[in-house]
Amino acid sequence: MTSKWMRVIHRYLGFFLAGIMAMYALSGMVMIYRTTDFLKEEKHMQKTLEPGLNAEGLGPALRMRLQVQKEEGDLIYFNDGTYNKVTGEADYTVKELPTLLHKMETIHKATVNSPLYFLNIFFGLSLLFFVISTFWMFAPQTKIFKKGLWFTAGGIVLTIILLYV
Repeated sequence: MTSKWMRVIHRYLGFFLAGIMAMYALSGMVMIYRTTDFLKEEKHMQKTLEPGLNAEGLGPALRMRLQVQKEEGDLIYFNDGTYNKVTGEADYTVKELPTLLHKMETIHKATVNSPLYFLNIFFGLSLLFFVISTFWMFAPQTKIFKKGLWFTAGGIVLTIILLYV
């Protein structure tokens, strides 16, 4: 009886989560390239910040990591931009993913501070259920189940190797 219910839940939960699994798969692959400019678009930004910020306060005010290159008079020059200490005007360029990919990445990286973190917990628990319920998909005495155990062992060995690479 347990075997039947595991298969039924596995099947319909799999269908239900097909879209979100595709989203996590795509965003995961895109996140591999997050330290590069792959798929990113340049966006010109202008913000008025508090006047009189120093070089150390500029990065947090813009909510970005930046390297100050030089200061000349009232201007602070940083990577891809400038900040006027008198007017508070910041003029700079950022590279961001297209909106849809950015939103997917934001969901993928959700923390407890995000209203979507329950989705990540639900999805993680669902994936864990898929792992466990797989062993009820076929009767233990069948050839396919025994072969599946060999593939499981191979996957576990590969995981251990990847953890230490």
